[in-house]
Amino acid sequence: MKSKEKILIIDFGAQYSQLITRRVREAHVYSEIHSSNITLEEVIKMNPSGIILSGGPMSVYDLGSPQISQEILKLGIPILGICYGHQLICKAFGGEVEPARDREYGKTILRITGESRLFENVIKSSIVWMSHGDYLTKLPDGFKVIGQSDHSPFCVISNEEKNIFGVQFHPEVVHSVEGRKIINNFVHGICQCIGDWTPKNFIDDSIERIKNTVGKSKVICALSGGVDSTVAAVLVKKAIGENLISIHIDTGLMRKNESEKIGKMFDEKLDLNHIHIDASERFLKNLAGVIDPEKKRKIIGNTFIEVFEEEAKKHGDSKFLVQGTLYPDIIESIPVKGVSATIKTHHNVGGLPEKMNLKLIEPFRELFKDEVRSVGRELNIPEEFIERHPFPGPGLAVRVIGEVTKDKLDILRDADDIFINEIKGAVLYNQIWQAFAVLLPIQSVGVMGDSRTYDFVLALRAVNSVDGMTADWFKFENNFLEVVSNKIISKVRGINRVVYDVSSKPPSTIEWE
Repeated sequence: MKSKEKILIIDFGAQYSQLITRRVREAHVYSEIHSSNITLEEVIKMNPSGIILSGGPMSVYDLGSPQISQEILKLGIPILGICYGHQLICKAFGGEVEPARDREYGKTILRITGESRLFENVIKSSIVWMSHGDYLTKLPDGFKVIGQSDHSPFCVISNEEKNIFGVQFHPEVVHSVEGRKIINNFVHGICQCIGDWTPKNFIDDSIERIKNTVGKSKVICALSGGVDSTVAAVLVKKAIGENLISIHIDTGLMRKNESEKIGKMFDEKLDLNHIHIDASERFLKNLAGVIDPEKKRKIIGNTFIEVFEEEAKKHGDSKFLVQGTLYPDIIESIPVKGVSATIKTHHNVGGLPEKMNLKLIEPFRELFKDEVRSVGRELNIPEEFIERHPFPGPGLAVRVIGEVTKDKLDILRDADDIFINEIKGAVLYNQIWQAFAVLLPIQSVGVMGDSRTYDFVLALRAVNSVDGMTADWFKFENNFLEVVSNKIISKVRGINRVVYDVSSKPPSTIEWE
């Protein structure tokens, strides 16, 4: 049975909205983000167990600042407002918000001053993370103060009778020591959720939905070789058996010998009996002369669909295409909030053509990467596959910066292979979320032997993350980077300089394009 429990997160442009979603899901309760444009009717239809109002970059009194329907606040659904959401609650119920004389940004001490279910088993004084320029100066009607900080006298407010709470700090970030406990108290103690959002329940529900959607039709699955599409294929096969047709397209944009290696794993370990299509010349021809990364993604997305639809015609009643699209793909490709921007188009989201004959099945479009891995483990997929680093849908096309050619791809493949093998040799692979090499569109002067060279610069990238929404660069030992650099320069013709990317996400993205 599908869980009826759901926490609705209404987003006002916060940089931490995805973290709120994650924290709720970590409490085994399903949650999803919706824009502040959401209507009363949509909320009623959704029937959430609770609502969380996110933070945001604006003042609640700014012209054009995102607001919320007053009627939503009066539905009797438990509400937790965070930062901007806290101030919206104050404004809605007759309180006052003003610019703070002393802005709070970073760590501060929260002192609990009142009793509340929100603070069940929460220590009386703890570090929390602040990020605000406005603060409450008058308590809203029917509310009491239950927490304070040095610069926020109304840091936490509550109306216990109406189950409405507001916190000026960000409980969703790791810097707020008791933050997860506070969110758990809201989700379980106040919203009365039992917490049945588990991989097993997700699988059972997905199988039922896939069967009802597909019927007896054939379904084509796009097997890229990554974790997401592979777990999706195993899940769909569990639902419809031999009506699944798994296809792996060698785009010519894969890593060194990758298509051959994963093909064996698909058939020998996962019993997918996949069809292998070599379309490398077609992809490279379509990408010739293209530099803009968004155009690359759209070309690759269109070419994928063309190939799949051609293959579908060979299988009579094929009507559906399975893809391993994830929630972060949706978030980054399609703005979910009125003030956000599209960061980049994922080929399996915004890169698809507007008209295509196959209908999409995307069982993981509401999941994060680590949740997909949990589903994969529940499906008994080998750990060696589950722990594979993420690989972008457009493949090496977005790791060759600028025009993509076979020569550049071959150079990058060899360099990337050395980098990954050295990481595995140093037993670091499972400590890193994602590692890869990027071939830059610049050349630099070097000396090899007694000769002058003018070859490409290679960037190495390795990051740690939980869900791909934020990431920190991995701190290799200097001697490791030295060994890798020397091996790449000495063994890969066409590269004479190696650099290491030490930027985090944000402000950078994990991939370069």
